[in-house]
Amino acid sequence: MLQRLSTIIRRPMFWHGTHHHDSNDATKRLFDTVSSTVKGIQQINYVVEHDPKLTVEEKAKMKQFLIYRYDPADENDFPKYVSYYVDLKKIPPMYLDALLYIKDNYDSSLSLRRSCREGICGSCSMNCNGLHKLACIHAIDTDLTQPAYITPLGHMFVVKDLVVDMTNFYTQYKTIDPYLKRKTPKEGNKEYIQSVEDRKLLDGLYECVLCACCSTSCPSYWWHPDRYLGPAVLMQAYRWIVDSRDEYTDERLEKLAEDVKVEDCQNIGMCSFTCPKGLDPQRSMNHLMKLIEEYKERKIASATL
Repeated sequence: MLQRLSTIIRRPMFWHGTHHHDSNDATKRLFDTVSSTVKGIQQINYVVEHDPKLTVEEKAKMKQFLIYRYDPADENDFPKYVSYYVDLKKIPPMYLDALLYIKDNYDSSLSLRRSCREGICGSCSMNCNGLHKLACIHAIDTDLTQPAYITPLGHMFVVKDLVVDMTNFYTQYKTIDPYLKRKTPKEGNKEYIQSVEDRKLLDGLYECVLCACCSTSCPSYWWHPDRYLGPAVLMQAYRWIVDSRDEYTDERLEKLAEDVKVEDCQNIGMCSFTCPKGLDPQRSMNHLMKLIEEYKERKIASATL
């Protein structure tokens, strides 16, 4: 099957005997993508030893890290795991510490995102041993008999190694207008006052660091990320809807009620399970869907008056 696909990919494409640059360019991009996918399937679970000279005795004293490596810009590269062995006594306990040690001491070509190292910026989100986490605050399993797997966030386009393309995620975030919107002019330099009770409604929402761990763990988001906004963005939409200082509540609900921006949530719960900040996007989305339903009912009732 793979050989057949490879043959098709190499075959030149013609559209009804005519040549169109736009169509050909689009076709080339499509088949380059398919070719890359086939290349990945052919090499699945392929492991390259970074240091093949290590003895069995030396390996037994260190932790094995199997790190996903792939540069799509290099036509000769292919997806693979590269095996690195690290002495855990030489590094602090988090996954990011191991990655930076590997990058600084073994392989400077390893690509990853990181910034704050405190679980605040959300940059170092990745898959650590099967769970989407922030590498800077997720501790390494110290069992030396088991390897640690580190891969990019799932179901995202890989830019290089552990770096994924976040363009769609941030574009979706922008669509919810993630800032305070007012209809009444502000009086001088006074603050917008909130009661203690209203302020508490924002707890568990404003702490989100937009790492995308929850959205990329969500099956509904995997199915159509072009239409469904996903748990991270929807939780932030809810954050502004319940903010007592905001005066565009109905407009926000109207916008979210379109298409399947919200309603494709299947309440699977992976978003809350994987959140590295301990937040509960599933609960927020349930509340949001209830608010949207109430808004729709109010809208129908007002139209019949």
